[in-house]
Amino acid sequence: MLSRKDFIKLGAAVSVASVASKLQSGTPNRKKGPVVVSTWDFGMEANAAAWAILSSGGYSLDAIVEGVAVPERDPKVNTVGLGGFPDRDGRVTLDACIMDEQLNCGSVACLEYIVHPAAVARLVMEKTPHVMLTGEGALRFALEQGFKKENLLTPQAEAAWKEWLKKAEYEPKPNWELNHDTIGMLALDQQSRLAGVCTTSGMAWKMHGRVGDSPIIGAGLYVDGEVGGATCSGLGEEMIRIAASHSVVEAMRSGKSAQAACEAVIRRYYKRRGDKAHGKQVCLLAMDNAGNAGAFSLMPGFVYSVNCNGTNEVRKAAYLLDE
Repeated sequence: MLSRKDFIKLGAAVSVASVASKLQSGTPNRKKGPVVVSTWDFGMEANAAAWAILSSGGYSLDAIVEGVAVPERDPKVNTVGLGGFPDRDGRVTLDACIMDEQLNCGSVACLEYIVHPAAVARLVMEKTPHVMLTGEGALRFALEQGFKKENLLTPQAEAAWKEWLKKAEYEPKPNWELNHDTIGMLALDQQSRLAGVCTTSGMAWKMHGRVGDSPIIGAGLYVDGEVGGATCSGLGEEMIRIAASHSVVEAMRSGKSAQAACEAVIRRYYKRRGDKAHGKQVCLLAMDNAGNAGAFSLMPGFVYSVNCNGTNEVRKAAYLLDE
């Protein structure tokens, strides 16, 4: 684990390297063509669904909604959509937000009984004057839009909840559940339109009504077509504290690459939180408006999926601290 002294030295070295990189760079990024990136290894299947739309000339917004619908409807993914682990009361509540290149955005929080909260968030963006709907209001809106009310608590999730009730201990741990966590996705289409989405069932065994970063524009997701986009995974309370995704996009606006921007925000987070950051995972994924991606996390374990020019692969993110 880095000591504070080593951390300060490393930060200074990174600052010098960043300046050198800027001095050496005299050409703008060139668009790579359709690109889609998402958090975690289960983003591979989501990317493939999104790529089917992107590769045929489709809209990035359509691609991301279709992409994240894959884990949302997969009962084996216990942190997103159907099959998501419930709160401590046994209720599955979902959060999601979506944003396009023109700063249009929509969000739902504490949504029950609807498998695809990301699709609902899109309709909040497109069909209401609001950005966020929550709880009963979000459910009522979804049903009015034709979504089907379903039981989201699968037998597997219910069994896990009943087992948890025996001790009822709530201790969020980094990278738990075999790296399955929130899925955030960013996509750039053939017309250079950038869009992003973030969808989750939140922390297992949370207090009913808890909302993390995932449905909050600027925390779990932020997109600006003039610059790029960013999304998060990990402990949502920590991402909210630093408006993580917006911070990454603003770092890119100042001239940093997607990779350097993610690193800068994590380093600043650790500098501010110090010992309070230990044992907490904070993961950032970004893509600039030319399709160049970067990722960084506080602790090891974060992986992300990238589909560029039809090549779909999982990459390990660099990280700041040893466990």
